[in-house]
Amino acid sequence: MKHSANKPVLEGKRVVLVDDSIVRGTTSRKIVDMVRAAGATEVHMRISSPPTKHPCFYGIDTPEESQLMAATHSLEKMAETIGVDSLAFISFDGLYRALGHEGRVAAEGRYCDACFTGDYPIELVDKDGRLVA
Repeated sequence: MKHSANKPVLEGKRVVLVDDSIVRGTTSRKIVDMVRAAGATEVHMRISSPPTKHPCFYGIDTPEESQLMAATHSLEKMAETIGVDSLAFISFDGLYRALGHEGRVAAEGRYCDACFTGDYPIELVDKDGRLVA
């Protein structure tokens, strides 16, 4: 219950929610439902990262690819599933421009973006040291 909606502020309004990412979509759906229950007439969502389509093996708790909403749903299906009128993510190049680079190519090797691209900086191995395909 870390989120709450202020009905007098939201009732009858068109709302744009901004979040850092959508992983499974469960939290997004709860927030959208709460904003709609407070009386918002439209709910739009903007995400300040590209879609998370691949698991992170470097310390961020993201699930298997099959549980990642962006890996299994189109943009339209994601919007429908979380209940928003529209959904948009920042582009890869937009993310890198926000970091002060001309685009992803200009920042080559400086950042890990494997959870977005599937381009892991090192080969992945399983717990027994075998390469993961």
